Formats: sequence, C-alpha cells, structure tokens
Amino acid sequence: MNIIDFDDRLIHYADFPARPGRTAGQLTTYGVSRNFVQRKAAAITLLFTLVFMAALTLGMPSQASAATRILALGDSLTAGHLLPGDALFPVVLERRLRDAGYDVEVINAGVSGDTSTGGLERLDWAIGDGVDAAIVELGANDMLRGIQPAATEKALDEILQRLGAKKIPVLLAGMLAAPGMGKDFETSFAGIYPKLARKYDAILYPFFLDGVAGNASLNLSDGMHPTRAGVEIIVERILPSAIALLQRVPKK
Repeated sequence: MNIIDFDDRLIHYADFPARPGRTAGQLTTYGVSRNFVQRKAAAITLLFTLVFMAALTLGMPSQASAATRILALGDSLTAGHLLPGDALFPVVLERRLRDAGYDVEVINAGVSGDTSTGGLERLDWAIGDGVDAAIVELGANDMLRGIQPAATEKALDEILQRLGAKKIPVLLAGMLAAPGMGKDFETSFAGIYPKLARKYDAILYPFFLDGVAGNASLNLSDGMHPTRAGVEIIVERILPSAIALLQRVPKK
C-alpha cells in the first residue's frame, strides 16, 4: 500500500480596494459589486476547503480499514527464483488469503542466497514502518553451505526475539537437511525449528517444501526451487497456518 502525503497549501485571494475618484453613485455601484465578489470568494474558499478535506479523507489510509501487513522474510524460496511476478509465494499467499476474506498485504522480503544471518542483518529494514505479523522462512542456504546448526539457531533465535519484542506474531517455516549432510547434522538442524517455536510461542510449519521437495514435476531444473505449480501446493498447505497467524494479530 502506498501512503499519499499531502503538502499544506494556502490559497490567497486578492483584495478588492475601492478605486479613487468615484462619484457617490459609482461608489454605491462598486460597493454592490464588491460585496458580490466577496461572497463569491467566500463560497469558492469553502468549496476548496471541502474538496481538500474530502481528498484528504479518501487519500489517506484509515487505521481502522488498513490491510493487515504480513512480512515474508526469507530466501529464494520466498523471493521466487526465476518465477513470474504472479507466481511468487508472497503474491500467491496474499491472493489466497484475500479469496478467503482476509484484508492482507504480504510483503516480499525474500532475498535469493540469503542465510539466517543475512535475514537477521536486514530485519529492521524489512520491517520498515511496521508490520502486523511475520512469516520467517530461512535456513535452507545455511544447510546447503554446511553452516553449523548452532550458528543458524543463534541467528533465527535473534530474529524471533526481535519480532517478539515488537509484539509481532510469527509463523516459523521449518526446513530439513538434504540427504548426505550426516546424521548428526540432520538431527541438529531439524531440531532448530520446533525448539525455537516453543521458546517464542511461534506457529510452526515444520517443512516449507512439504509436498514439493523431491518431485521433479514441481521443481525447476535445479531440483531445489518450486515451479508455479509447486508454489501453489506450498501455499495450499501452509494456508491454515497463515490463517492461524492472522488470528493472533490484535484487532485494529
């Protein structure tokens, strides 16, 4: 949503002084004309005032009717790697929530290649002027780069702590380690998300790519990023959790 800023402008009206050298009759005639002009000027002033106030009322967003703003903080899975604009996760989720009757705006704060530490570093910028709720989808790149789960947990912990301090309810989207990372790594990594969800009372969606991972027909040629159809399935499955997140947002 865009906020329209109005500059204060003053409308100045010229005075209508009596001209020197008039006769009594001329002055009387001029006096009548001057009163008419003054009344007309007053009417125009009132009209401009009413129009300005109407524009101000219609142009500025009403706090009571403003859409609920959901921050989608993530990596390329959120950003929509190689997908057209109408197929991105935040766009599809917003559309599905609106179809379900929710007045929402889902903000795409996904950055391809980002790690959990990268998400933490840009969190304040992503929040901007304020959001009402957040979906946190981070950790896949940490896993693919072999970053120790303890470092990933630390960054995600700080993200959830900061969001909690701002009273922003969170939906935490989990990730699983790819095969071949080693049993200890896989176990430690998978345990990050439920642990943090419990600690910060966040809504947990255990695996963001549920129903899509490993299915070649639902992924791009790289085998890691979902196609348009894959995103539709992700949104379909995460939708109940997103609705539960909205129910935690205080009424405006």
